[in-house]
Amino acid sequence: MPPRGREWKRTKIVIVIVLVVLALGALRTVVSDIMQSHAVAATTQDNAKQYVSVVLPKQVEASGNTVLPGTLRGYVESPIYARATGYLLHWYVDIGARVKQGQLLADLDTPEIDQELAQAIAQRDQTGASLGLAKSSLARWQQLRQRDAVSQQELDERQSTYTQDVANLTAAEANVARLRQLESFKRITAPFTGVITQRNIDVGDLIDAGSGTSRALFALAQSDPLRINVQVPQAYAEGIAEGQTAIVTQAELQGRKFEGVITHVSGAIDVPTRSLEIEVRLPNPDGKLRPGAYVQVAVHGESRMRLMVPGNALLFRAEGPQVAVVDANGNVKLHTITIAQDLGQTLEITSGIAPTDRVIINPSDSVADGDHVEIAEPQKAAPANAASSKAASSTKGVS
Repeated sequence: MPPRGREWKRTKIVIVIVLVVLALGALRTVVSDIMQSHAVAATTQDNAKQYVSVVLPKQVEASGNTVLPGTLRGYVESPIYARATGYLLHWYVDIGARVKQGQLLADLDTPEIDQELAQAIAQRDQTGASLGLAKSSLARWQQLRQRDAVSQQELDERQSTYTQDVANLTAAEANVARLRQLESFKRITAPFTGVITQRNIDVGDLIDAGSGTSRALFALAQSDPLRINVQVPQAYAEGIAEGQTAIVTQAELQGRKFEGVITHVSGAIDVPTRSLEIEVRLPNPDGKLRPGAYVQVAVHGESRMRLMVPGNALLFRAEGPQVAVVDANGNVKLHTITIAQDLGQTLEITSGIAPTDRVIINPSDSVADGDHVEIAEPQKAAPANAASSKAASSTKGVS
């Protein structure tokens, strides 16, 4: 074969080899791109999945005692205002003083009222003198009329003057009585037996009458017995009745329990709070409990089964408290629940979920009805024997 023929054959072989290599490179690039796109799609799909942790509600028997917060109040509490305007001359009791009904608390100086009373007395005396003259004049004119010395018209005029003076005297006496009553309010006295909880005045203060814009002189509270107004959740309202015993405890008085009695029960459920208001009367003969203190009130009720869920499963929405539940298809359903009692880390639920519902814990704020989620597998703890073996081998290596 001529040399040129062999060279041409070799060239064709080289060209074929180059084309094959280029084709293999292109094929490899295409396959790599396809595999990479599949991997990206799989990663994107995997990242798009929303993994959640779920728990099943725990069914427990709720105790018959319902512990509720409350505030001690005096059985009778009243701010004491001045009825007369004047200056404070003296005060006789301070905060913490125990006073009896009618005891003098303070004295006021009321010069304006004193002058008005003196003027009213003078006007009453003047009206009385005028009435005396009108009475004697009427008697004389009646005698003259009997002798037909005066006309009936003149006698009627004297009778009218006398009647008017009688009415004027009655009005003057009423005005005097009013001012004397007002002057008696210079003495500020206790309306009932109790303890002084506030004193807002001092000697020389100008005291304004009334309770509209003026300040209270004192605040008085009856500390024995005390009363507590408690809001009982609707779920526990059926077991509440007057005469039931309530146990009161205060955190600062460890180990002490005070027994009270439910004396009043509201006849209706409060719509905004869905609770029933009750009043507990609590004897306090030794004065150990003080009005205004925060206490816990244990009210006895019927025992019943409740569902408990973690507190971090709760969602706050416009529809009220809710929890997110995952159905068999992995879709989210928001359930509106009724909370019987908030125990801090757990919630006692009366309605809205079932014992078999899978409740999402730590749900995101954006979770909504119909979202598809994946349930994350719970992390398994290392076996105890494996941990022991590891610790033993470590100890052996050290020795």
